[in-house]
Amino acid sequence: MGHKVNPIGMRLQVNRTWDSRWYADSKDYGDLLLEDIKIRDFIKEECKAAGIARVIIERPHKKCRVTIHTARPGVIIGKKGADIETLRKKIAKMTDSELHLNIVEVRKPELDAALVAESIAQQLERRVSFRRAMKRSVQNAMRLGALGIRVNVAGRLGGAEIARTEWYREGRVPLHTLRADIDYAHAEASTAYGIIGIKTWIFKGEIMEHDPQAHDRRHAELQEGPAPRGDRGRR
Repeated sequence: MGHKVNPIGMRLQVNRTWDSRWYADSKDYGDLLLEDIKIRDFIKEECKAAGIARVIIERPHKKCRVTIHTARPGVIIGKKGADIETLRKKIAKMTDSELHLNIVEVRKPELDAALVAESIAQQLERRVSFRRAMKRSVQNAMRLGALGIRVNVAGRLGGAEIARTEWYREGRVPLHTLRADIDYAHAEASTAYGIIGIKTWIFKGEIMEHDPQAHDRRHAELQEGPAPRGDRGRR
């Protein structure tokens, strides 16, 4: 089962929590959910060069708090904060609530599954060899403290006539273990031969306590503190 389902969805309320954190009555739920989707899509399209890892949306009383996790905060903020103010005004038009916009820097993008997948997609669009792109991403993640990483690419790899899937793994990626802190993401690369899909799984260790906020705390520790040591052998 662990190999079939989304690893993040499988671990919700175990060691992960939702990226949308709010409660609404049934009559408002659909509108707010659609609003969240539009805000996320807009931010990812508007700030494509900033390396967006996550967009967390919280809705305390009559407010909308949007937190953007990015590898390049300077691209979003701009000179003297001009760009972030423009972004704030555009997002404010998409919601009736009072908007609060926060920027959080991802200091180790090599350990973030979304940023790794997006990096591989950009390399494939620049016609870099898919094997070289996969291997480089895996080596960088293991060097910075990941206990395991797996990368899948699927499509007309190298311009082949028949689409196929290839993958590369180093270390451990225990998908069946609920206490395993596994980050997962997917991205798409638009090439001359068609769409190539990229999936990444990054194993960062085990979380023993039952705490939905544990993943966020561990992510912050990995970004700020020294890289943890672990079994880096090929399995």
